[in-house]
Amino acid sequence: MKTPLLVFNQKGIYCEVADVYLDPWKPVKKAIISHGHADHSRWGHQQYITHHTNVPIIKHRLGDISVTGKAWNETFTINGVKFSLHPAGHIIGSSQIRVEYKGEVWVFTGDYKTEDDGLAVPYEVIKCHTFITECTFGLPAFKWVPQEQVFHDINTWWQQNQDDGRTSVLFGYSLGKAQRLLKHLDTSVGKIYTHGAIENMTEVIREIADLPPTEKITRDTKKEDLKGNIVIAPPSAHGSPWIKKMVPYVTASASGWMTFRGARRRRAIDKGFVLSDHCDWQGLLNSIKATGAEKIICTHGYTDIFSRFLAEQGYDARTEQTQYEEESSEENSKEKQES
Repeated sequence: MKTPLLVFNQKGIYCEVADVYLDPWKPVKKAIISHGHADHSRWGHQQYITHHTNVPIIKHRLGDISVTGKAWNETFTINGVKFSLHPAGHIIGSSQIRVEYKGEVWVFTGDYKTEDDGLAVPYEVIKCHTFITECTFGLPAFKWVPQEQVFHDINTWWQQNQDDGRTSVLFGYSLGKAQRLLKHLDTSVGKIYTHGAIENMTEVIREIADLPPTEKITRDTKKEDLKGNIVIAPPSAHGSPWIKKMVPYVTASASGWMTFRGARRRRAIDKGFVLSDHCDWQGLLNSIKATGAEKIICTHGYTDIFSRFLAEQGYDARTEQTQYEEESSEENSKEKQES
């Protein structure tokens, strides 16, 4: 029985023929990186390969690393194995990784979403034989409404808080969600203030994307300056001394987990907006069908439930253990490096 083109080992997803890893979680010689979130782009690899828009992002997070940027659909060959990067739509600079050898094609999605958020390059369907997919929200309960509706609700909430003389504090992690929020906030309502972790990352992304003006909150920022305006902050700021400057304030979180009221209660959030940078249940199923793949590998999220459902639909589906995190964990882990 031949060795699969990609195997999962203690360091990550490994292509033995090319001696290269995809999003490894332990230090390796050569790593192809799908996107800039901390669970997929880790420190310690000797050489990094990623999409060129992700280069400044991972350099900001990881420091002085040896990294090569590639364009979308640019084929690069390592020991006879063809690799290329294709838009994943998850966050800005996020890629799916296509791997081809002797006519066999595998695709590793990293994290992905199929809705065009107006910031990341939209998700691209890639035909393949084996599809490695996340399933963070792989339950039928997860069904996203169009983001236009979500942002209408967010801007209406902000306006109402302003009318009530309160500061709006909206939580989202520092890379991806925060910039998506910034992109679609209605600046005619008021000014946008940011937590330092978010401002630092946003400064990097301003070189890549058009975003509205923001003002970083410092010791010199007065409570009166914030009143009626909106503050974008990482979830870790909730309950910290930093947030006391916002009084009187109303809090909200933008996350796929806001589907469940219990999640909002556990986090002591006043308002939840269901907005995810991952696929919902139907988005996952539609994506898998569009690839034409017969073999599906589920890496993180509701892996057991989702893979079992796929098997019932006739797919050769299985799960693999990784060290990638679900969105609930991302919110706290990703901005720790920058706060």
